[in-house]
Amino acid sequence: MRRLFLTALLAFAVAPATQAQELVVADSIAVEGLRRISRETVVASSGITIGEPVTYRDLQRAISALYATGQFSDVEIHQGRVGNIEVLRIVLVERPMLTGWSVRGAEAISTRRVRGRVKLLAGRPYDPLLAARSRASIDSLYKDAGFYLTDVAIRRVWQPDSSLQIVFEIDEGSRVTISEVVIEGNEELADGDIVGNMRTKPEGFWWWRNGEFSDDVLERDVRERIPRLYASKGFIDAQVLEDTLHVSQATGKGTLVLKVEEGHQYDVGSFEVVGNRHFSSDRISFYFPFKARSSGFLGLGGTREGPQVFDAEKWDEATQRVRNLYLNNGYIYAQIQPTILRRQTEDGRHVVDLRWQIVERQPAIVNKVLIRGNTVTHEDVIRRAILIVPGDVMRQEALIQSYQRISNLGFFEQPLPLPNTEQANQQGDVNVIFNVKERHTGSVNFGASVGQGTGLGGFIGLDEPNMFGQGKRASFQWQFGRNINNFNISYHDPALKGSLISGTISLHSSRLRYTVSDLGRINSRGGSVQVGFPWRGSRFTRLILSYTLEQSEYDSPTLSSRFFCDGCVLSMASVSLVRDTRTGLPFPVSGAMHRVTIGQGGGILGGSGDFRRATFEGRWYTPLARFGGEDPMASPMALVLGLRGQVGALWGDAGPHFRQLWAMGGTQFGIPLRGYEEFSITPDGYDPTASGQAASSVDAFGGSYLQLSAEIGFRMSQSIYLAVFYDVGNVWSGPTSFNPTRMFRGAGVGASMITPLGPIGIDYAYGWDRVNLRGFPDPGWKLHFRLGNIF
Repeated sequence: MRRLFLTALLAFAVAPATQAQELVVADSIAVEGLRRISRETVVASSGITIGEPVTYRDLQRAISALYATGQFSDVEIHQGRVGNIEVLRIVLVERPMLTGWSVRGAEAISTRRVRGRVKLLAGRPYDPLLAARSRASIDSLYKDAGFYLTDVAIRRVWQPDSSLQIVFEIDEGSRVTISEVVIEGNEELADGDIVGNMRTKPEGFWWWRNGEFSDDVLERDVRERIPRLYASKGFIDAQVLEDTLHVSQATGKGTLVLKVEEGHQYDVGSFEVVGNRHFSSDRISFYFPFKARSSGFLGLGGTREGPQVFDAEKWDEATQRVRNLYLNNGYIYAQIQPTILRRQTEDGRHVVDLRWQIVERQPAIVNKVLIRGNTVTHEDVIRRAILIVPGDVMRQEALIQSYQRISNLGFFEQPLPLPNTEQANQQGDVNVIFNVKERHTGSVNFGASVGQGTGLGGFIGLDEPNMFGQGKRASFQWQFGRNINNFNISYHDPALKGSLISGTISLHSSRLRYTVSDLGRINSRGGSVQVGFPWRGSRFTRLILSYTLEQSEYDSPTLSSRFFCDGCVLSMASVSLVRDTRTGLPFPVSGAMHRVTIGQGGGILGGSGDFRRATFEGRWYTPLARFGGEDPMASPMALVLGLRGQVGALWGDAGPHFRQLWAMGGTQFGIPLRGYEEFSITPDGYDPTASGQAASSVDAFGGSYLQLSAEIGFRMSQSIYLAVFYDVGNVWSGPTSFNPTRMFRGAGVGASMITPLGPIGIDYAYGWDRVNLRGFPDPGWKLHFRLGNIF
């Protein structure tokens, strides 16, 4: 506490003005109470000079200056005479030096976060006010986290040299648990509806309803979620007036009381579009969400009369769709201003008149498309993935798709920086800039492998997906082991001689001894050639022509009983139409892929057999939720719904080429059906003997199949994917036996990961339609390991 003793000069404060002009001249200055600080420092800080006149204002400034140094907790100045000498005595109480501070008892909140709230600095004089503020900040941190019973104490530990150490001792207590949420003032919406839309919920029976309380979460409930709920019901003026938390000191349970003011419910009144020139009012009104409603089955009952309740959320979504309409047609400077005008009708109803006020301005034309940061990859490789060209209108949809296609190349670090746009001239044209950062794409890998029923082996591989920076892919892999010796080499050029035509050539030589399905040893050598053409100028659809020539030998009595092959030749030509719009590969979050393939084997092409083969595969993906950002060009975690269907049929005589037929079950060989053993789904039904060495016979191969899958996946990143799935499928002896009413079912959970050794995964699935050797139902679980397959 500041005290000022001016015994000799006190008269100046109460004396008449003429006396207040009198001055005192100090002959000497005495300083008392010093231990750390020198007398000269104190005198210099006070600003008082011996022999100079001193008024009471000078003394006040001296006291303030000494306090401002932060070195003293008390300052007194006394004036008096010693003999014939005027003496000023400065009496000080020094603050102790703070040698250190610490935090004890922080468990629920990390010590690092708690220490961040302390503003004390070691090596400086101790400031009690700053310590109190630090204590209050720690207390506030705990309250934000729901610990309303936390007690923070400041303990002073004196050292032998009179210095001081401070300990912030925290008794966290228990986190406040919300036992009840009370809503006051609501008449139109029930308590359960309001609480159901809040993140702050009372504790319940299930573990996810623990009643946890957070100030930040409650703030969003009060300011956003509850008003948004009311606005979706037409109560656009609703607000939360008060929120009060009553906490029991004994139990730590809390009752949250919210007082709401609902206001009036508004119906939809008139609607108009103003300012539009490029698009007609009818075109824009198509997005208006409050059209006349239909009644009866499939709307056959005619138009239902009566007012519609205004839904603010639908109105906002419709406004955004109109914005996207303009953005996708080059009007990136257009402004769409939604207007809501409240009024009361003669019959007492409250309505809102709605308007889209549009300022179109001029459409933006793409002036230049620039690519920055590519030091290895040639620019034309990136430009083939870009859908925006100079001279075109600036379309947001094309910008997003271009960004996603560049990301799908896999040549650059992820996530890619978002593309930039800059105004190119006074007419409003824009330059589009894509920024990339190269990453090392080539890899040399080696390790263990699990082949298609061939057991454990090893592999050595080389892979370069961006050879010479031109997007060409070259790969080599050698798999070896007791049951496998497989050599593969391939080369893919996405743009032959700079054109839009792609080409692929691959060669292989393999010796496989299968450990499943009693297939024995198979030797084969050969290669294939593929040429791809853009289909009618589309960047997403390609027509692929391919030819395969392969010579094989089978060394298996069981296999030879149906598929005898001693130097047999497969000569096969096929044509495929592929359309792929998936984004976020290798674990897509949106888009679709369709592939139709028709092929001819043998016959007029030579070789063994004479057959025709047709397959179709479709994959569809749509995001259910995003976590960590709603930007369509971002790469946040996502919850994805994925559907897949594939069907195939073979007509004619496959001859010895059993691998042109289909086997089903497991995940490694043939058509996957999780929850079942490899080769266990046969044209004759489920084979319970198909496990390990006691595998099913070659009769497991069929001439037609159907497989369908649905999954809900959680895409944590471009490298990690978790999913729950449901599979159905079956295989039949031929197209005439195709019967989709009889399917085998499996469901389970799985995880996939992209590693330097390639994609790996694990699935744990339940097969519903398994039977035992006696033919009785015997459903059960099956664990599958995958290498190289992504579902």
